[in-house]
Amino acid sequence: LPSSIVYEDDLILGFKDIEPQAPVHVLLIPKIHVSSLNDLGKEHGELIARLTSVIPQVAEKMGVKDSGYRVVVNCGEDGGQTVFHLHYHILGGRALENQFG
Repeated sequence: LPSSIVYEDDLILGFKDIEPQAPVHVLLIPKIHVSSLNDLGKEHGELIARLTSVIPQVAEKMGVKDSGYRVVVNCGEDGGQTVFHLHYHILGGRALENQFG
């Protein structure tokens, strides 16, 4: 699928969601295949650390670091996962509903 890449390194790719749920909606994915959070193991420690440390960099690049953003990872069908490749949603650009407390 065509994509608008906003971040890339040797382990991670970040691109704009093709069906955005907020003015800023970036998907951050590992380049290796991991189906979901349930499939992470000790061998993925560096990958998860990198994914987590890249989130604020992407938020800054997209102009939402200071105003705030949400990070979402869906896991399994009941958790709303429809694409079975681990991915983090970075959402921002407007006030988001506070459904989580």
